[in-house]
Amino acid sequence: MIIRKLHVAALALLLGAGPALAQDKILNVSYDIARELFEALNPEFQAYWKDKTGRDVTVDQSHGGSSKQARAILEGLPADVVTFNQETDVDVLAKNGLVAEDWREALPNGASPYYSLPAFLVRKGNPKGIKDWSDLARDDVQAVFPNPKTSGNGRYTYLAAYAYALTQEGGSPEKAQEFVGKIFANVPVFDTGGRAATQTFAERGIGDVLITFEAETKGIARQYEAEGFEAVTPATSLFAAFPVAVVTENAEKNGSTEVSTEYLKWLYTPEAQETLAGNHYRVTDQEVAAKHAADFPEVKLLTVDEVFGGWDKINTEHLAEGGILDKVFVNQ
Repeated sequence: MIIRKLHVAALALLLGAGPALAQDKILNVSYDIARELFEALNPEFQAYWKDKTGRDVTVDQSHGGSSKQARAILEGLPADVVTFNQETDVDVLAKNGLVAEDWREALPNGASPYYSLPAFLVRKGNPKGIKDWSDLARDDVQAVFPNPKTSGNGRYTYLAAYAYALTQEGGSPEKAQEFVGKIFANVPVFDTGGRAATQTFAERGIGDVLITFEAETKGIARQYEAEGFEAVTPATSLFAAFPVAVVTENAEKNGSTEVSTEYLKWLYTPEAQETLAGNHYRVTDQEVAAKHAADFPEVKLLTVDEVFGGWDKINTEHLAEGGILDKVFVNQ
């Protein structure tokens, strides 16, 4: 009789503990250099979600070159959400039915809660006097950036350099291709992602300038403070949206649609925007942006649409097999 009572009590305790054990879980598949950013953001979201729902949430992360990550999802990586640095990589998922076709309309600002631009990180004292894109084509300057074929980061570098050349006096596609070819010829190694390129520059001591997103240049300078690296924002660069989307097919399968959607919406809140700005990203919340205006140099931002006619044209003319990017690699 005593044993039976103990069994009943244990069962009641287990059943009573059921709701407390409820645990939400999502996998955020992101670009290569976003580790520290989401290490800062995720605990804040977990506290927000707990306060709102009473439930705990685990946010797992996966990082790699943006295009490589998209391919991994197509091959079965069970992402609930993506936070990429390249719109075309979300489009690939949409074309394969994993993300809603109208994903850009799901959230404000084309589903991009923050943005950045390609910028430079130079060695202490900037011994080569690198200030703008034209300096990267000099014979005495070695530039380090990831392979545009595997990295959204590298792709933006390629496009920003090409756009710069197009907008110069007498600029033409032929001159732009020649200009970018000179830069590529000066690259000592093409790593597959932004983090590897950072290690090549900062830890292996290779190259005179690292080209990466502005947010990353400032983060690296802070991380390697003893090296005295200096962040340089060129006068002209290319607007780089950081698109986010729910991977609807996986989220529905995992029962995570609610928390996945809320996770991305939360990135637009003042709390999240403050953290983003504190990690050197330019934000879309006007009040937060105004508060941090002094932290970001003025820059003329060109856009993919105005310079290239949109991502579809870029895919066809530049990124497709045999396109301009391939020709630049062949001719360097």
